[in-house]
This record gives sequence, structure tokens and C-alpha cells, in this order.
Amino acid sequence: MANQEDEDLKAALRQSMQQHESPEPKRSKPRENSGVGGAPQPEESPEVRSRRIQRELMAAAAEKRLAAAKSAAATAAECGEWEGCDSKGKGVNLEKVDGRSRISGTSISVLEAEKLFFMIFGNRVSKDVLAQWSNQGIRFSTDSETSMGLVQHEGGPCGVLAAIQAYVLKYLLFSPEESSSIAPNMSSNLSIRRVTNNESVAGDIFSFTEGKKSRALVRSMTEILFLCGRNERAVLASLNILDDVSLERVNGSEDEKVLRVDTCTSQSSALQKLEAMLPIFRSRMGALLFLISALLSRGLDNVQEDRDDPSQPLVTAPFGHASQEIVNLLLSGSSVANVFDGKMDLGGGMFVKGISTTVEVGFLTLLESLNFCKVGQYLKCPRWPIWVVGSESHYTVLFALDPKVQEENELENRETQIRRAFDAQDQSGGGGFISVEGFHQVIKETNINLPSEKVAHLCSTGFIVWSEFWQVLLDLDKSLGGLKDSTGLMGKKVFDLYHFNGIAKSVANGSHGFGNENPIQRPRLTKLRVSVPPRWTPEEFMADIPVTSGSGTNRSGGVENSSEVSKPQPAQHAPLVDCIRTRWPRSVCNWEGDAPSIV
Repeated sequence: MANQEDEDLKAALRQSMQQHESPEPKRSKPRENSGVGGAPQPEESPEVRSRRIQRELMAAAAEKRLAAAKSAAATAAECGEWEGCDSKGKGVNLEKVDGRSRISGTSISVLEAEKLFFMIFGNRVSKDVLAQWSNQGIRFSTDSETSMGLVQHEGGPCGVLAAIQAYVLKYLLFSPEESSSIAPNMSSNLSIRRVTNNESVAGDIFSFTEGKKSRALVRSMTEILFLCGRNERAVLASLNILDDVSLERVNGSEDEKVLRVDTCTSQSSALQKLEAMLPIFRSRMGALLFLISALLSRGLDNVQEDRDDPSQPLVTAPFGHASQEIVNLLLSGSSVANVFDGKMDLGGGMFVKGISTTVEVGFLTLLESLNFCKVGQYLKCPRWPIWVVGSESHYTVLFALDPKVQEENELENRETQIRRAFDAQDQSGGGGFISVEGFHQVIKETNINLPSEKVAHLCSTGFIVWSEFWQVLLDLDKSLGGLKDSTGLMGKKVFDLYHFNGIAKSVANGSHGFGNENPIQRPRLTKLRVSVPPRWTPEEFMADIPVTSGSGTNRSGGVENSSEVSKPQPAQHAPLVDCIRTRWPRSVCNWEGDAPSIV
């Protein structure tokens, strides 16, 4: 298998190089015995012969570059305004700027390659970690039920694959149009993909043509790289070598420049270039090359400035997992180490950085349910209902088919308003407590009229804990700024989520997993039914107050109104449920078959 992947990589590199080079010019064959007067020349020593061959190769390469430049100029003169021709003979606008194409290519310096290598892996990386990162391409699953997903062979690059997967789902699920011309702001063209009632998790919902999947992948990679490049550029990393491809060589030496980079300053040119380079990113070095592309798009100095501790490698020891900084870079464009909103003041002029802007796809983590961190609203409530899910050792993807799952009712909006005001005063790093002074600021900003005895009780310890404040709000009537709904009219929400784990697992070979079929390796896709109870107090919930209006679910996984909903079915539990509850507190989940796995 490894030998086949090596051959695939070499073929991809040859194809990439040929796309931008003219056929090699014919060179005159050296005459035999061409010495003065026809006298035979003495036989070359191996050292002299080696130097001569090296000079000839360098000369041939120079001739290729010159011929390619002439060919490009001739094409520009024929087509006007730097129009080339794609494989179908159609004009492709390369958008000439100041006499230049918006794609520029060069080889990365040895010094920069070394800096890049140590930034990613540090100086004590194991061979196992290097093997994980140099044997992972960006490929779709060949299994029919999970063919919309990127498959992962082993641990390591899952953070890169999960982030790309999240964007791919955005384009597959919410962008039905098949337009060849993509507007500069690609995400603005997206719309909801309507789902019919007869579609199922293993059916037509996730059945896409290879062409559409490839286009979604190219658009996703382009959007991520321009996000890293602040919408000004995308840097695409490839390889200059065909043989003996290894991370040791990518690290560079004084005698060779292994990494080749192309800088695109328009999204249209980046789309064209990425489409041509797709075989390289599908090859076994694909995930690593995309990470390098994202880092170079952001700029290595900017990456280090984003980080709280730039002395640590981006790939974590000892198991080689992608750090939170890598995931945040691909989701938000900044390689910050934290998942809260904005900055946190540590005092003495010191700050640590979190997410500073709304994101297209979000992030949830099991670590929040264990009180190790607090995910902010930017990552928790992205524009599209798609989340990368982090566990202690792996990244997977959670998503919905209907953006309405993120819509909030009146009480939910109220809770969000109060929680944001509380978090703005929380200087504990997501610990969930604030000072007395901050508490008075919160109730003032959110118009909460607490009885004086409640205020005194909450402030008696010198700090206010969110869980205690939340319970007081549940007992405080809406008319006083609280969340108690004495009518019980809000109802619960019921909707479907899907969970995709790209790492291959052995399953029975058959549509239903029965019989004595030989097991096959395939990713896992699980459909979950999620019920979110109304935000009444636990006592009222146990009393089963009748609900006269609320939200249910239609057969396609969306959210719709229903006249009456009952209490949740008996809950099933898995670590993924704890992650879901960080987004929808007190939610109850059910599924069929094996429990969803986040490891």
C-alpha cells in the first residue's frame, strides 16, 4: 500500500509540474570525439561527469522556465487580458494585475523550511509521528454510505481533516447550485439545500457526484487558505522532488529546496490552481502540505504572534495530534490557543487571545463538559450548523441539515443575553464566577430586578458562581427579568444531528451488517435524535406541565412546530452527548445501532 501511495504522489507531482512547463526544448546531441582536430578526448572522471550532468540539468531547467515564460506571453497576446485555456478549451481569466498574473511561484528557502519544520514538529519528534503526518492524503471515503466524508488512516492529522470536512459539508449541504463562476465571497452564495421526506442517512441525502465533491473540496480549501491570508492571498505548498519524498527532505538541506509555493492573490486563480493540484493533496503528503499552505498563507511571523507560547510545536507530543492552534487557524484564520471569545486580561498588561470574530463552521469540545475550558459563542454558534468536535485525542464533525436548529426562542435569547453579559465580567478563564462589582454590572445591563435578599445571598461569598445565579434566574419570573415561564408554553425542541468520524473502523461488509461477510474498513456516520426540554425548573419538569405549543421535527431532520410534545424518551449516553450539551444544555439524545464515537 505504501509503495502504491508513493507512486501516486510521484504521478501527482509530475502532473503538477507538467501543467506549468512547456515540453523540454530539443538539445543538440553532443558529438562524439569532438575534441580539437578530431582528436579523442580523455575519459571523464566520475566527479567531472557528475558536475557536467548537473550543469546540463540546471541549463535544461532554465530553458524550460524561459520557454514557459514565452509560452505564457504568447497565450496572453492571443487571448487578451491573460486568458488561458482549460482542458475543455474554455477561457480562464487569470486576472492580470500590473502586467502580472495573480499567481506567483517560487521555492521556499532552506532557512524558512527549517523554521517551518520546527514550528510544526519541534526538535524531538518521533518517527511514528512523522509517519502519521506523511501518510495522510485528503481523500473521500470509497464506502457508499460515507462517501461524502474524508477518510483518515490513523491518528495525527485528524484536526486538519476535520476542519476541511466541516467546510466541505457546508458546500455540499447548503450550496446546491452548480456554477462554474464563484464570486469573491464564496460563502455569500450559499443557500439551504432542501431535503425531501424520503431521504435517509444512508440514502440520497449524502449521495453526491465525484465532480461535486471535488468542487466542494477545492472551494473549501480555497476559503480556508484565504481566511488564513486575511482575504488577500492563498499560498499553496507543493514539492519540488519526485523521488525519496520524506519529511526529512521536506525539512530541507543546504543542497536542495524541496518545497515549492505558489501565491494566489485572487480566489478565482486559487480555485484554478487548487483544482490542478488536487492530485497532490490527495496523495500521502496531502494533509501536511495543506497545513503548510495554511501556515504560509497566514505568515509564519503572524502565526507565532497569534500563539500564547510560540516555543511549543503545533503538533503535540507524544502522539502527534493537531493542537488547538491548528484547528483554530483553519476555522478562524488565527492560530490562537484558546476557544473563548475575545481576549482575557491576566493583569499586569498581559493578555491571552481567543476567537475574535464570527466563524462559518464552529467547534465543540468534550473538555468543556469536564470544566477544563469554556467555548465562546463565536465557535459555539457558527453561521452554519456544523461543528468540529474535539475529544482528548481526536477530532470529528457534528452537523445538521437545517440551520433552524440554531434558532432560539424567547427564553433562549434571554439566556444568551444574560450569559454573554456574565462571561464579559468573567476573568477566571471560563471558570464561571465573577466579582460582586461585575455582578452588579450584569444585572444592570440585563435589566434583572432581583429581590434584595437574593442579591445579598449571591454576594455573601465575595464572588458569584454562574450555576447559582442561573438557578435564581430560573426561579425569577419573566416580568422581573428572569427565565421562569409560569405558562409552560415554550415547549421543547426536537431535531436531528449527524456525527461523522473519519477514522476507519472494521464493520461487517453488507448494507445491514448481517451475515458472515468479510469486514471492511470505513468511517462512521451516526444519526442522532436530539430533544431539548423547555427551560423550566427541574421541579416543574418532573411535574410534567402540559405543553400547548413547541417545536418538533420533520422527517428530513429539520425543526418544525407541533401542537404538543411530550417529555424526552429515555436517554442514551456517550461522550458525544456531553459535547452536545455544551451547545444545548439538558438535551437528550437517542440513536440506533452503535454509539457514536469521538475517539
